[in-house]
Amino acid sequence: MADSGTGHGGHTTTMRVLIYSDNAAVRENVRLSIGRRPAADVPKVEFVECATAPATVRRLEEGGVDIAILDGEAVPAGGMGLCRQVKDEIYQCPPVLLLIGRRDDGWLATWSGADRVVSHPIDPVALAESLADLMRQRTERLAAAR
Repeated sequence: MADSGTGHGGHTTTMRVLIYSDNAAVRENVRLSIGRRPAADVPKVEFVECATAPATVRRLEEGGVDIAILDGEAVPAGGMGLCRQVKDEIYQCPPVLLLIGRRDDGWLATWSGADRVVSHPIDPVALAESLADLMRQRTERLAAAR
């Protein structure tokens, strides 16, 4: 988790969420949909934005990212293939929330190894709920590892 400080009881107050999309409007829509905190019972979010697949891989390899949101419609490298790559290549890859263009692409999202899927156009409530679920799971997993 991001080391931006701890709240009462030693809980981390911030989680770092990477957003990958070649489209700045998609990245902005994701940020606005999530806000500073997607649910009252999860930490605040600190966003890291990447516009290219190589930058995303590099940032994930560096560590310190708690959850990645990948745009399946990004070009030239779509988020589905990128998800599969980082899940295969990065040790302890963080959970991935994949944005897909069509609900029918769900089987491809399964192939990619995505932990959660939300369809375009982005539903802010569905995106925030899916991210909050991943944040809770990540918090529990990290607490259990201590």
